[in-house]
Amino acid sequence: MKICPITKRGPKRAGGYSNRTRATQFNPTGMSRRQLNLQKKRIYIPELKKSISIVLSTRAIKTINKNGAYATLKKAGLI
Repeated sequence: MKICPITKRGPKRAGGYSNRTRATQFNPTGMSRRQLNLQKKRIYIPELKKSISIVLSTRAIKTINKNGAYATLKKAGLI
């Protein structure tokens, strides 16, 4: 399963009807699964003087840019 290790988010289930179907008749089209926007990133951690390669969601990348790599990865338990 594709889960971001920092934000702990996974895929979500999305709705089944288009607005036209809802307006005319009851015709379910089924649920679909929406995946996260996962990116493979190589992050350098200056405190440890090494880089690691992990798959992150785009929201986790923004969190790392804001709070710093070491603090974010330590809080998530990856270091």
